[in-house]
Amino acid sequence: MTSTTATVPIPPTTRSSADAVFSKISWRILPILLIAYMIAYLDRVNIGYAQLQMKQTLSWGDAVYGIGAGMFFIGYFLFEVPSNMLLEKIGARKTLLRIMVCWGFIAAAMAFVETPTQFYVARFLLGVFEAGFFPGIILYFTYWYPSVRRGQVIATFMSATTIVSVITGPLCGAMLKYFHGVNGWHGWQWLFLLQGLPAVLLGALIWLLLEDKPADAEWLSASEKKQVLDSLAPDTAHTAAAPPRKTVRDPNVWLLALTYFFLLGATYTMVFWLPSLIQSWGVKDMLTIGLLAAIPNAFGVAGMILIGRSSDKRRERRWHFAACVGLAAAGLAVTTLLTGNLTGSLVALCFASIGIAAATPLFFTQVCEYLSPAVAAVGIALISSFGNLGPAIAPTINGLITQRTGSTAYSMVLVVALYLLAGALLLFITARSAKAPARRLPLPA
Repeated sequence: MTSTTATVPIPPTTRSSADAVFSKISWRILPILLIAYMIAYLDRVNIGYAQLQMKQTLSWGDAVYGIGAGMFFIGYFLFEVPSNMLLEKIGARKTLLRIMVCWGFIAAAMAFVETPTQFYVARFLLGVFEAGFFPGIILYFTYWYPSVRRGQVIATFMSATTIVSVITGPLCGAMLKYFHGVNGWHGWQWLFLLQGLPAVLLGALIWLLLEDKPADAEWLSASEKKQVLDSLAPDTAHTAAAPPRKTVRDPNVWLLALTYFFLLGATYTMVFWLPSLIQSWGVKDMLTIGLLAAIPNAFGVAGMILIGRSSDKRRERRWHFAACVGLAAAGLAVTTLLTGNLTGSLVALCFASIGIAAATPLFFTQVCEYLSPAVAAVGIALISSFGNLGPAIAPTINGLITQRTGSTAYSMVLVVALYLLAGALLLFITARSAKAPARRLPLPA
C-alpha cells in the first residue's frame, strides 16, 4: 500500500533546525515519562517474581496467581476510556498525578494481602488506578510529535518495559533473597512496598516538570513553538475530522483491538510466567532466576530501538510488525523444544525477546497513523482497553494449563498461537484498509 500524502522536500537547514527542536522536547519530557513507565510496568509484573516466594508462605496454587494477574486488566479495561477522555479535557499533568499517586499506594498495599480474595481485590484496584496511563502518554505524544517522528519516540518510551525487565529480575530476586525476614516480614512483602511507593513521588514530579501542550512550554521560544505547530499541521490537514462516535462504528478499530488482545495476551503471559519457566529449567536460587531473566530482556531493549528506527526510516509498520511477532513465535517454539537445555533455551528466548519487545511500539505507531486527531483520545483508549482483556484471560488459561499438566511446555503453544494470530490479523487489516476510501491518515506501506 502506498501513501497518498504528498512529500515536500525539506531544506537541510530546516531539517537540522527541526531535529534540534524535537531533540530539546525529547530531553525534557521523555526521561521522566520513561522512568514513570518503568515503575508502572514493575508494579504490574513483579507478581511473577513475588509468587515464587508467596507460594512458600501462602497456600495458593498456580491458578490463583493466574487469576490475580488477570484481575489487574479487568480494572484497567473498565476505566481506561474514561481516563483518556478526562486527560483530553483536563490535561496530562492532572491526570497523571491522580493515576500515579493512587496506583503507588495500592501497589505498596499489596504487601499486606493474606487471602486470595484480598489478592484479587488489590490487583483489580491496581488496574483501576493505573487505567489511562499508557494510552494517555501515547495521546500526549500526538500533541508534541508529528507522525513522521512518532515511531522512534514511542519505541523509545516503550523501551522502558524492556529496560526495567533487565533490572526487574535481579532486583526482585535480590529483594526476595536478602530482605526475607527483615523486621519479621517476608521478602515478597518488602518487594511490593519498596517498588510501589516511588510512583507517588514520580506523580508529583510530573505535575511540577511537564506541560500539557507545546503552547504551554516556557522553555520553548516562540519560533520553536511555531516550528512544532507547523510540523503537526500536515497530520491534521490530511485527516478528515470525525466525531468520536464514528470510531466505535469503524470495524478496523475493533479489529485493531482484537490484534492487541492477541498481542498483549501473549506478551503478558510470558512476562508473568517467565520466572516460573526459568525455574522449570532446574534453576532454584531466586537471585539466579532474576539474573537469567535479565539476559533476554537486554537483547529486547536493543532490538526494540533498532527496529523502531528502521520502521521510521522506511515509513513501514505492518511488515516490521509481522516479522517481529514471527520471530517471537519461532523463538518461543524453539525454547519449548529445547526444554532441559538451559543454554539453548536461553539463546532461543533472547531471539524471541527481540520480537516481543519491538512488536508493541510498532503496533501503536500504526494505530496513531490510522486514527484521526479528532478521535485519537477515544480510539487509542478503546483499542488499548479491549486489548488489555487479553492479559486478563491468557495468563489465567496459562496458569490452569500449567497446574493441570505440571509443565510450562503446553502453555507455550497458546502463546505462540496468539503471536501468529496478531501478525496475521494486522496484515489483514492493512490490506483491507488499502481497498477502502481514505478517511484518515493513510496506513504506511
